[in-house]
Amino acid sequence: MTVAELYAAIDRERRKVIVGQDATFELLVVALLAGGHVLLEGVPGIAKTLMAKTLAATVSGEFKRVQFTPDLMPADIVGTNIFDLPTGRFALHVGPIFANIVLGDEINRAPAKTQSALLEAMEERRVTIDGVPHDLPRPFLVLATQNPIEYEGTYPLPESQLDRFLFKLLVSYPSTADETQLLRNYNAGFDPHDLARAGVLAVANPASLAAARQEAAAVRADEAHLAYITAIAEASRRAPDLLLGGSPRASVALLTAAKVYAALQGREYLVPDDIKSLVPPIYRHRIILKPEAEIEGLTADRAIERILGRVPVPR
Repeated sequence: MTVAELYAAIDRERRKVIVGQDATFELLVVALLAGGHVLLEGVPGIAKTLMAKTLAATVSGEFKRVQFTPDLMPADIVGTNIFDLPTGRFALHVGPIFANIVLGDEINRAPAKTQSALLEAMEERRVTIDGVPHDLPRPFLVLATQNPIEYEGTYPLPESQLDRFLFKLLVSYPSTADETQLLRNYNAGFDPHDLARAGVLAVANPASLAAARQEAAAVRADEAHLAYITAIAEASRRAPDLLLGGSPRASVALLTAAKVYAALQGREYLVPDDIKSLVPPIYRHRIILKPEAEIEGLTADRAIERILGRVPVPR
């Protein structure tokens, strides 16, 4: 099964329960195959949790959800050793991080120490409990959500931690037609807590996902494409509206994600549009606007548009 066929099968299953959000779900699959993690920003009630659960169900993955709160401790995420009286020994009780797809709800509500425990697991793909390392399951994808409305009592992620996420996706309200269809589904008895009843099938497994990653890694990128990615990074660092541009990690992320995106389209080679279309979700959480630019109403996405307008597209 090719990457394009695999994605078509996953997308067919998710359409049984998710109405709209096509572009967002596509990029979640890109992140899964690229080995990255995703920061989702959007108001409550727009299917962020449902998308995560559905993706896990379609790839035979275990799904866990963590509600981040100010009193959440690192051990609540990674687990801890607990003394067992009958045996007289310590037994490991793993935390919810030991899953294939982990949803961290409102990550910015947890204190920095707990955030760092999650981000370390994201980067290393392992956790250390009482000095003993434990590998996390493969595949491993973290989806962290942020509420863009309520900031009271939150701990904003610093730039160095935001850089650990492959994408920042802005999840918007559904269209009128999609919301009406959503109501039809619920009126007909749809239950978002019972995906099996909705007929969602597992169409992938760790072996097929690993094969898809290998196929995506083999997508051909020419020197012109590499130069284009570098030029975008350099333009962001020289942009007059920005205090901070894209890091080399952003360039690597853009290349990796673009190759997966091309494979999803059924191609064995990159085209400039693969790169250009992924710049906003890869860069919007990595750049910092100057205060005067923010006062003038400039947004990260608008700044990215200006950057792309300054960089010649390879032919």
